[in-house]
Amino acid sequence: MLTKIAGWLAIAFAAWYLLTDPAGAAGVVLGILRGLHSAASSLSTFASHL
Repeated sequence: MLTKIAGWLAIAFAAWYLLTDPAGAAGVVLGILRGLHSAASSLSTFASHL
């Protein structure tokens, strides 16, 4: 029950953040995507050197 409430609160916060600061929300998403890209690139380099 508590995890369900926490999930709904997280969704509500994300929606509120997107509506009140779309540029900031886009920056957060781009930062996450850049981090994932960097991690995938590093993992690919590591795997190719095995």
